[in-house]
Amino acid sequence: MSGKWLLRMVVSPLLAAAFSLQAAAAWPQALMQAKGAVLIEAASGRVLAEHRCHEPMPNASTTKIMTALLTLEQEELDESFVVDAAAIRTEGSSIGLLEGDQATLRTLAWGMLLASGNDAANAAAVRIDGSLEAFCGRMNRRAAELGMKDTHFCSPSGLDVGDHHTTAYDLALLTREALSNDDFAEMVRSKSAKLCYGNPPYHRWLTNHNRLLWQYEDCIGVKTGFTKAAGRCLVSAAERSGLTLIAVTLNCPDDFNVHRQLYEEAFSALEFLDVSDTLGSLSVAVTGAEQERVPVEPLWTPGAYLTAGERSHYQLSVRLEPFLYAPVRKGQPAGEITLTLEGMPLSVVPLIAAEERPARFTEYRSIIQQIKDFFEFPEQYRFPLSQGGPASASSTSQN
Repeated sequence: MSGKWLLRMVVSPLLAAAFSLQAAAAWPQALMQAKGAVLIEAASGRVLAEHRCHEPMPNASTTKIMTALLTLEQEELDESFVVDAAAIRTEGSSIGLLEGDQATLRTLAWGMLLASGNDAANAAAVRIDGSLEAFCGRMNRRAAELGMKDTHFCSPSGLDVGDHHTTAYDLALLTREALSNDDFAEMVRSKSAKLCYGNPPYHRWLTNHNRLLWQYEDCIGVKTGFTKAAGRCLVSAAERSGLTLIAVTLNCPDDFNVHRQLYEEAFSALEFLDVSDTLGSLSVAVTGAEQERVPVEPLWTPGAYLTAGERSHYQLSVRLEPFLYAPVRKGQPAGEITLTLEGMPLSVVPLIAAEERPARFTEYRSIIQQIKDFFEFPEQYRFPLSQGGPASASSTSQN
């Protein structure tokens, strides 16, 4: 164990397996309606319930989650350009792009996320990488970076082309990443949007295909999909009282109702456990200050969302820096709190200095360090007139 780990508290010595949401009778029944499904907690990424979630299968337009994310990560989102004529000639849903139309990447992202425009997805792909094939290469590289081990993209739109497949779990990983993009999060939670494109560009309204935004008040997105091979696919997210959940169903005929049931069961079962009182008083040693220690505190409330059965099985670890050099600033990092369940981190909260600790001015501090500290923390190096500091040299000489 590293010397930086000050304490490790096992809240319960019991070795019984943690309670799973799937223990509730309703969960398997809801999940079994999909060919593949998963429900995860967005913050920690832990799986709350699943059914064949690692089995590869086609996923239709939920592919556009990746296409939109990569599009929104480009620098020139609002630069207008003429869409590629060949790229927009595609089957399926569209936003009505025609040869010669002008659009921006931001507009195309809106179009593929709300109206599921295959033409918008293809136009963005060609604009970014010059061809659909090159953009698919970008998609697959990003999938590998995100740990999507059972995914292979063959089209930006999600049409049934080649060996195009993913899993419910991989889509949940992708959605966690995508929701961290502010533009993406805004788009997928919007019921409609007024966009400007065409030749010449003119304004028109697009409506989101995700009916769950109307049917479930806690829903914050994300994307629908359908092809004959994939069936009905739905990736959604919901947020309540600070808890965000992500649900994925692939080939599920009653997907909207299944997602609502999953969310209601999960929000009822999970409750935030505040572990602040468990921590007690924490402090870190300080070198080079009058006071030898500085109290530390969590940057935000430490805890995690747990079921009733899990609340007696979590493990809490506190890591503190061995010491801090003065001067110590209030808010300076000083360690972290980690809450785990069965070895999986659920929450990591930074620990910060709760107070300042000015440096002790001594002859033993190096000249270079004193000069450095003087310019970085000038308020801590003032010389009172009564102590013969630099300002006292202005006194009148008596001859």
